[in-house]
Amino acid sequence: MTKHLFLIGFMGSGKSHWGERISARTGVPFLDLDAHIEAGEGIDIPEIFARQGESGFRDLERMYLRRVAGMPASLVALGGGTPCFFDNQSIIEASGTSVYLKTTPEVLISRLETEAERRPLLAPLDRKALHVFVRERLAARESCYLKADVVLDMAQDDIIIMERLEDLIRRNK
Repeated sequence: MTKHLFLIGFMGSGKSHWGERISARTGVPFLDLDAHIEAGEGIDIPEIFARQGESGFRDLERMYLRRVAGMPASLVALGGGTPCFFDNQSIIEASGTSVYLKTTPEVLISRLETEAERRPLLAPLDRKALHVFVRERLAARESCYLKADVVLDMAQDDIIIMERLEDLIRRNK
């Protein structure tokens, strides 16, 4: 590939899932930004949030995004908030193509209910608060996500999603 292909979208939209699957099928290197931050810092994201709060995490996220932008082209899963903070959208636009994995609030909620305890922004929420949080935060971030070069409706069949992502990689060579 000649430039990065960034997968963006709300937490639970499938960025890491699809990044790993597409990487395995195409041989294109895959990088999960959150995992990259954890490896670089030597602690997991919940611990970063506990020690530094969300603002400290966002500073690290921006720093690591800049580093990734300078690396050889790969398929990159970004954190749910990455394109919405600082000048991150400009970094994304300058170093690659972005794909918004557009997912309904209902699907996001059903996925996130089972893994909320592993996600710092969701861990303190009960079921009702989780529903409100996802709907409100998704609505607030939607304008950031819609700046993506490509909007991929995740309600489609998995085969169509796979073909579309593979096509984007082929066109990026």
